[in-house]
Amino acid sequence: MAELRELRAGEGEAGLRLDVAVPRLAPDLSRARVQRLIEGGGVRVDDRPAKASARLRGGERISLDIPDPEPSTIAPQDLPLTVLHEDRDLIVLDKRAGMVVHPARGSPHSTVVNALLHRLGSATPGGDRPGLVHRLDRDTSGCLVVARNEATLAALQAQFQARTVEKTYLALVHGKIPDEGKLDTAYGRHPRDRKKFTAREGSRRAVTLWRVRERFGDRAALVEVTLHTGRTHQIRVHLSEAGHPILADATYGGVRREARLPPDDPVRRAAEAAGRQALHAWRLAFHHPRTGRLRRFEAALPADLAAAVEILRGAG
Repeated sequence: MAELRELRAGEGEAGLRLDVAVPRLAPDLSRARVQRLIEGGGVRVDDRPAKASARLRGGERISLDIPDPEPSTIAPQDLPLTVLHEDRDLIVLDKRAGMVVHPARGSPHSTVVNALLHRLGSATPGGDRPGLVHRLDRDTSGCLVVARNEATLAALQAQFQARTVEKTYLALVHGKIPDEGKLDTAYGRHPRDRKKFTAREGSRRAVTLWRVRERFGDRAALVEVTLHTGRTHQIRVHLSEAGHPILADATYGGVRREARLPPDDPVRRAAEAAGRQALHAWRLAFHHPRTGRLRRFEAALPADLAAAVEILRGAG
């Protein structure tokens, strides 16, 4: 049923934007949902319509007209999901490579969202984006957390925005990469290819750290990569533009580099065994919204990347 809710801005909300203050006053509502309410005219401040960017002084009366969530137009599908953890608040998946997270043009079905709608039914927030806190590229495997209620969604989104979530990946990269390093760069869309990104220019900031876990001569390495920001394609772009593209990455130089190698070269064979960009979201750690405890989840290296590693080890 639709709900009419009254809130009161306190001193702690003075100076905050409306779309920031309301999720603080109503923590069961995610910021994304609050923004949709504001855009739809469902939020009034002292009985007057207000914009998301409006700054509060403290003491205002905020009225929320919360409609029933719109039914999803995405069809539930009975698809296999690898579940690392599940409770009443959230579910952590080990997403397989090749599976898109959310339906989009070119991938209207067989996505993680389709599978979640079948598994969880209506017990997810977010309309046609049930509980999505973050995403992984189609061909990146590994840890993905999904919220099962509005309060959990808002709390996890806040942790991601505050950059307190630990995100560690495993990647197979070309070349003799230094033992460890940090990239702190600008970030934005590529000026000549709008489907790509670059760290050479842009208005945003991207921070990536890495350390080598295992070397395969001077030709390739298995590295642990930690994200301090979560830009689209960030790891792939940063490593590529640092001269160490990820094996089998068709967009950011891996495949192009492999094409110059002889057919029997171990690096080329390893890339072929992977069959997709050799990137895996290995570890995800965050504070559970209900208990406050730090929870850490790991997804084992999948068979395709494990086979690539064995090829590289055998060539040593």
